[in-house]
Amino acid sequence: MYVIGTAGHVDHGKSTLVEALTGIDPDRLAEEKAREMTVDLGFAWLQLGDGATQAEVGVVDVPGHRDFIENMLAGVGGIDVALFVVAADEGVMPQTREHFEICRLLGLKRGIVVLTKSDLVDDETLELARLDAAELVAGSFLESAPLVAVSSVSGKGVDELKAELMHSAAQFSSRSSAHVGLLPIDRTFTVKGFGAVVTGTLVTGEISDGAEMELLPSGRRVRVRGLQTHGRPVKTALAGQRTAVNIAGIDHSEVSRGMLLAEPGVISATQIIDSAIEMLESSPRPLRTRQRVRVHIGTAEVLARVLVLNETGEVAPGESGYVQLRLESATASYAGERFIIRSYSPQRTIGGGQVVIPVAVKHRKRDITETREFLRKLSLSFDQNAAFVRLIVLAAGAKGVSVRHLRSQTGWTEAITKASIAAAADSIEQIGDLLIGSAIVSMLMSNAGSTLASFHQSEPLAAGMPRETFREQAFGEIPNELIDAVVVRLNSEGMIVAEKELVRSAAHRTDLSPDESAFANRLLATLKEAKFEPPKIDEAIAASLGNLRPADAKKLIVLKLRSGEMIKVTDDHYFAASAIDELKAAVRSFADTSSDRVIDVAKFKEIAGVSRKYAIPLLEYFDRERVTVRAGDKRVVLK
Repeated sequence: MYVIGTAGHVDHGKSTLVEALTGIDPDRLAEEKAREMTVDLGFAWLQLGDGATQAEVGVVDVPGHRDFIENMLAGVGGIDVALFVVAADEGVMPQTREHFEICRLLGLKRGIVVLTKSDLVDDETLELARLDAAELVAGSFLESAPLVAVSSVSGKGVDELKAELMHSAAQFSSRSSAHVGLLPIDRTFTVKGFGAVVTGTLVTGEISDGAEMELLPSGRRVRVRGLQTHGRPVKTALAGQRTAVNIAGIDHSEVSRGMLLAEPGVISATQIIDSAIEMLESSPRPLRTRQRVRVHIGTAEVLARVLVLNETGEVAPGESGYVQLRLESATASYAGERFIIRSYSPQRTIGGGQVVIPVAVKHRKRDITETREFLRKLSLSFDQNAAFVRLIVLAAGAKGVSVRHLRSQTGWTEAITKASIAAAADSIEQIGDLLIGSAIVSMLMSNAGSTLASFHQSEPLAAGMPRETFREQAFGEIPNELIDAVVVRLNSEGMIVAEKELVRSAAHRTDLSPDESAFANRLLATLKEAKFEPPKIDEAIAASLGNLRPADAKKLIVLKLRSGEMIKVTDDHYFAASAIDELKAAVRSFADTSSDRVIDVAKFKEIAGVSRKYAIPLLEYFDRERVTVRAGDKRVVLK
């Protein structure tokens, strides 16, 4: 299944030719009948051959008059083969040239040159028209195209033209299945009892009856409740088919030509597009930065301002370059989509191009050279999905690129996206929904190691680095998803140890010097000997200090607290852990012999052999540790 479209000057017999081929008059409007001229897009279809060689062909008939070029542009973007029409009695005319340049700029690869009204001229005039057409298409995609002389009135040449169309159909390969279903809407109307109906050429993917779709740029979700191709109801429409879609969930007045019906949650509406462009030699002046232009993309016409991405700020006629288009209203596109540029006033086609980054950001002048080179590399990778992924991801650096963002740029199906990411696995990694360069991950792991090494060097007695401090110093402002993944990897590979609120190098050990060990041993001995009535900590430190500095002594105390050898009960009183364990056991032993497990201050003092000065702080500590729980002025010992 493929689509052919007419192109050519006004009154060169395009619509009559379509009717001669298909038996369908594509001029549907009363104005078109009255003026005997195509004003808007017309549609028809025909069947070629039979049996195994049968081919269905959709036909788009476009207006040729210069006043309706915008309507022509809304239809020509979805065609596969151009029927390039030149009237034998007039030859190549102004709109013939403009339509030819539009087809070329949109990247059409094949077509057929048709000399219409051949019955109105003699052989010599017909030959002149043939030479005129050949001169126009020389060096283009139509240079080797078949040329058929036709009379739509007598039917002469129509069968020959059908044979050429059949030959073209046999050579035609199906459209790429890399993209999700995308239907640029070229017509919308309402059918009584059914509601809103939209039509267009399904440029990629497929649409199924009952599927949820998204209208862009509005973002409205709609449901497909009926599909037709060539006047017949179908369950699924495929890429390349002229398709009518009955949509539910929206009023007809909310839908218009230029919108895009797409698989939901993939393509994004945008107002900034980075693109590669080609200016026509016939353009009267260069394309300049800040120039206002008309961009025709899909079936949409959008006004835009131009930022030329070179040092001169302009692209001369006949030259190519890279520009950023800053659209005045949102539209939807994807990388690789082609478009036409027309001057704002007077309106004429001045060039065309291809979307490179459909969801772009504004560029700074100082970055123009680097940006231009990046766009050049991207534009060369449209047929190399893995290369495209690498370029996009590596350019993002430590920020990475989400899979969702990648799909919004490319319009790829989920399967193609996964395959493309897998093919780029030599240089990128996927962490959750985030794509990141492998070198970036290695760098972050190295940063983490050096950050911890520096910390341990400056704080050798610290058990570890506070987790949040570690994240800030080692990683800076990168996505938390990436930080968490790197920490998990470092931990699993045995390079770091992440424990609660601390992180340390796996190789880090808090080995004490002889003076430090001596101090720690003296202090612990003092606390163990004092048992439940230790001296104030400052006094204990002073008595045990030896050759150690007081500041280092306090770091050692923190170390012993973290190791569990010492326990802080109050700011002034620290206990040996063995003493606290002994007291807990004594209190629980008493409770086991009591009918109600209740203990008061007096009994606690008796068990511990301490005064109220120590009893109250110790009981409050037991409350905090859930050894006891208060019950009025007494306590219940928990099991």
